Amino acid sequence: MDTFDSTALLLARLQFSWTIAVHIIFPSFTIGLASYLVVLEGLWLKTGKQVYIRLFKYWIKIFAVVFAMGVVSGIIMSYEFGTNWSVFSDKTGPILGPLLAYEVLSAFFLEAGFLGIMLFGLTKVGKKLHFTATLMVAIGTFFSAFWILSANSWMQTPAGYGINDVGQFVPEDWLKIIFNPSFPYRLLHMVTAAYLTTAFVVGGVGAWHLLHDKTCEGAKLMFSMAMWMAAIVAPMQIFIGDMHGLNTIEHQPAKITAMEGHFETQKGAPLILFGIPDMDAEETKYAIEIPKLGSLILTHHPDGEVMGLKAFSKEDRPNSLIVFWAFRIMVGLGTLMALMGLYSVWLRWRKKLYMVPLFHKIAVVMAPSGFFAVIAGWIVTEVGRQPYTVYGLLRTNQSVSPVEVPAVATSLAIFIVVYFIVFGFGIYYILRMMAAPPTPGQPPIASEHPIGLDSVLSALADKKEH
Repeated sequence: MDTFDSTALLLARLQFSWTIAVHIIFPSFTIGLASYLVVLEGLWLKTGKQVYIRLFKYWIKIFAVVFAMGVVSGIIMSYEFGTNWSVFSDKTGPILGPLLAYEVLSAFFLEAGFLGIMLFGLTKVGKKLHFTATLMVAIGTFFSAFWILSANSWMQTPAGYGINDVGQFVPEDWLKIIFNPSFPYRLLHMVTAAYLTTAFVVGGVGAWHLLHDKTCEGAKLMFSMAMWMAAIVAPMQIFIGDMHGLNTIEHQPAKITAMEGHFETQKGAPLILFGIPDMDAEETKYAIEIPKLGSLILTHHPDGEVMGLKAFSKEDRPNSLIVFWAFRIMVGLGTLMALMGLYSVWLRWRKKLYMVPLFHKIAVVMAPSGFFAVIAGWIVTEVGRQPYTVYGLLRTNQSVSPVEVPAVATSLAIFIVVYFIVFGFGIYYILRMMAAPPTPGQPPIASEHPIGLDSVLSALADKKEH
């Protein structure tokens, strides 16, 4: 490709990276938050305690706004497939098209069908029916993750396909396509990441209110439930990540070498904690290493052989500098989450979970950590797959539309400005809702107005009036 085409390709990649980085924030929150709402409503139905339904009311307003922002940001990406990646869409359409259609037919229809009851029906339908609606929305968010990750995982580890006379990938075995080699690991990894993301947001909000009022029952419950989730799920996520890594070694070894920063194939490879991978010099400069730990982690044997980037031709290597550091951000944040969860167990055992302001301040700082970890993980996944859109079969520079640099540059600039304005205001409003405490002493839910989007709109109207 000439310089002109390479620039257009780079801008098209940056545009999609920007839109997906913003979008992934919202589903990674709604997946976990929908399940949290199911738990809250289920506990209310079982125990009758008003604190659970008050927290349900508190978080469902936030869920409504986040869900809407996720839908809007997701629609944009579907247009980009046609404008910037039409060749990719044509080549992979017979496989990816049905997978994305299944997501709409199962997940989105399920969410849309029950969302209205969930948001508006608490005082208008029976308790069991409303709980069923909440459960269906939560299941819908899971199905959405299922199909999207199946499609993306097929691009990482393609299986069950054939290639027709015009160069399109066509289905031969749908079960192999859907349940491709990396899909189970990536699904578990993403869903647990979503639960952790939600847990630390909920925990951060609870900690914020505990710092202002240690007697707030709702804040205590939020913080307690979030820390239980962190203590249980964060160690599980580390184990799932290890299994996912072993799968990646088998199917995408170049990605692993880029993550680890190894350029030379070696036995008993060290773990490079920090360094600066230099793709031109083919070495990781200023490396801080732990001997043999790299082989132990990657092969589960201290003298196991670890492949280096030099084993791959230069045109087939992902950018190690980006993948190396994105991976460390993800792992570093995940480790901090696990440590916080374990420390919370210690504080709980000593009956001091609500009595350590420093820990609460750390929880507030860690509230957005899940979003950063998810974005870093997606950078590892997508940059590590380069230079392919369909790994080993279709290169990125063969997937882009015949677009011109000014067109892509203009749309990229517009997207950045509009996203900052629209989603910036949305996030600001969410933070305002989170800043309001889950006030105790409210009347029972049976005497209150319906919850959901009408409450959100009413609150917005009141702000405009004042």
